[in-house]
Amino acid sequence: MATEKPVVLLIGGGWHTPESYGKLVKALESAGHEVHCPRNPSTNQIRPPTAGLSEDSAYIRSHVEELVDSGRRVVAVMHSYGGQVGTNALVGLGLESRSKAGKPGGVSDLVYVCAFALPEGGSMAGKVKEMGHEALMPIAFDFADDMTVLCRDPKGQLVGAGADERELETYLSTLVRWNGQGMYDSVSNCAWREIPVTYVYTTGDMTVPLDYQKSMVALLEENGQKVNTFELATGHCPNLTATNELVEVIGKVVR
Repeated sequence: MATEKPVVLLIGGGWHTPESYGKLVKALESAGHEVHCPRNPSTNQIRPPTAGLSEDSAYIRSHVEELVDSGRRVVAVMHSYGGQVGTNALVGLGLESRSKAGKPGGVSDLVYVCAFALPEGGSMAGKVKEMGHEALMPIAFDFADDMTVLCRDPKGQLVGAGADERELETYLSTLVRWNGQGMYDSVSNCAWREIPVTYVYTTGDMTVPLDYQKSMVALLEENGQKVNTFELATGHCPNLTATNELVEVIGKVVR
C-alpha cells in the first residue's frame, strides 16, 4: 500500500530549472505537500549537448522508481516539454498496475500543465507541423548550430501577461539554454494509456496555444482515456502567473 501522503513530482519544461519553479514549490509546500523537482539533464548547458529526451526520461524514471519502490504515491505534474518526458518515462509505474503486480506505491495521476501529451512516435515539432505552424519555429526559437536553443521572447511569448515585474526578472534569470533536439525527439511510451489524466488548459498561452492543448486532450479521449480538465486564464507559465490557482488544482488531484 502507498503511504497516505503523496509526493508531488514537478517535471519541468524546456529552458526551466528547479529554481524556475521556486514560487510554485514554496506555495505547494505551504499547502502541506511534499514536492520533488529534479532537474532535466537536457538543461545542463553542456555544449555540444550530452542529454535529450532519452536521458531526461531515464533520469525522471529512476527518481520515481525510488519513490514508488519505497511505497510512495506520486502525483506527476508536468509542465510544457515535461509532458513529453513524463509520458515517456512513467510507463509501468502506475499505482493500479503496480498494485496488480503486488508492488508497493505508484504514480496515481498525470497532471499535464499546458504540456505535451503525445502518442507513440509523437514529438513537439511534429505537433507544431500538424497544426500548420512549422514555419514559425525559427521565428520563435533561436537555434544554434549545436541545436541548443533559446526562446527569442521569453517575457512576451513564454511568460506573457500577469507577472509581477520583479518576480518576472528573477524568473527569466533562472531560464537556461536547452537542448532543442528535445523538440524533435519522439516519445516511445505513453504513460497516459494506463494512468489517470488531468489536463490544465492555459487560455492565454503563446507557446503551446489553446488549440494545441485541446487537440492533445481530444487525442487522449479518442484513445479511450478520460481526461479531467481545468482552465486557467493565463499564459504558458502558470507556475509564476497563476500560482495559487495551480496549487488549488493540484490539491484537488491529490485529494
